[in-house]
Amino acid sequence: MNTNNFPKLHNATWPGIVGKGDQEPIIPLDELLEKTARAEVDGVKFDGVDLGLFDPHVKLDTSDDNINAITDKVGHYGLSIGTLVAPVWPPDGGSAMGSQADRDRFVEVVEKAALFGYKLAKNGIRTGNVIRIDSATSVEDWQKAPLENTKLIAETFRRACDAAAQYGQRLAAEGEICWGGMQSWKTMLNTLELVDRENIGFQADMSHSFLYLLGYNAPEDRILKHDFQWDDRQELERGLRFLTEKLRPWTIDFHVAQNDGTVFGSGSHDKTGRHCLPTDPNGKLDIAKDAGFWLRDENGKLTKAFEHICWDGCMFPNEVMHKQETWNSILKAMVDVRNRHGW
Repeated sequence: MNTNNFPKLHNATWPGIVGKGDQEPIIPLDELLEKTARAEVDGVKFDGVDLGLFDPHVKLDTSDDNINAITDKVGHYGLSIGTLVAPVWPPDGGSAMGSQADRDRFVEVVEKAALFGYKLAKNGIRTGNVIRIDSATSVEDWQKAPLENTKLIAETFRRACDAAAQYGQRLAAEGEICWGGMQSWKTMLNTLELVDRENIGFQADMSHSFLYLLGYNAPEDRILKHDFQWDDRQELERGLRFLTEKLRPWTIDFHVAQNDGTVFGSGSHDKTGRHCLPTDPNGKLDIAKDAGFWLRDENGKLTKAFEHICWDGCMFPNEVMHKQETWNSILKAMVDVRNRHGW
C-alpha cells in the first residue's frame, strides 16, 4: 500500500521526439499526455510531466498566448509541469564551446526557457524550477583541446546560470556520456566545479549516468574493475556507491530508468545509455533498490533533494510507446521507488 506523497511522479514527453523523425514518426504531445494521464497502478497515477521545449511538441515562444495554451493543454489532463528541457542544440542553440555566436545562442535559448518556466509557474501549472542542459557538443570535438574546451563550456554555463537566475531558475547538467565535457563522472564534476554558480546542479539518470561506471567514452575514468562480470552484484554496488558519493551532492533532478549495460542511439541522437523497459529481462539494475543510491545519503538517510522524480524512456520504439501497458509498467516502477524511498 502506498503511504508516501513525495516525491511526485512525472513522465517525460521528449521521448516522443528524441531519436525520432528519421526511422520513425514523432509521437504527438497529446498522445503522450493522454497515455500518461490514463496510466494507473493500484489507484496511483502520474502527478505530472517534464517537458521538452522543442518543436513540434512545444514552441519556445514566451508570449502569454503560447504559455496559456500549454498551461491549458497539460492542465486538461490533470497534470502539472516540472523540469523543462532547453533546446540548446543547433539550430536553436549552439555548442557551449563553439564560436562566440554559438555560445551566445546557447545562453539566449536558456534565458528564453527560464522565462518560459517562470511564466508557467505564475500560471500555477509548474512545480519546481529546474531546466535541463548539456554542452551541445560531441566528445570527439571536446577531446581536441580538453582543458580549453572545458573552460569554454564552464564559461557558457556560467553565463546561462546568470541568465536563468533572473527568473529564479536552476540549471541541471545531465550525466549523459555523449556530451563533451560531461562524458564521465570526473569530467562532469570538473565542469560543474568550474561553473561556480549556486544555481547549477546535476541531473542524474539511472540509465545514462549508469554508464559512467563502465567508462564508455572515457576509459580512464572507469569505476568498475576491468574484469567485472554482471553477476558480481557486490562490485556493482561498490561502483554505484562511489559514483553517487561523487555526484549526489550536486544532484538536483533525477530520472528513474532501466539499462542493459549497452549504448544505443537512433535518429540524430548519438549513442548513450540504452533505456530499457522496467520489465526488460536484460536490465542490469534493481530499479527500486538502486534508486536509493541517488535518493539517500551515505548513511541511508533520505536527501529529499527534489520534490519530483521522472521516468525517461528515450528512444523506445514507437510500437512500444503506443501501448498503454508500457506506461502502466513504468508507473509501477516509479511507485515502487517512491514506496521504498519516499516520504
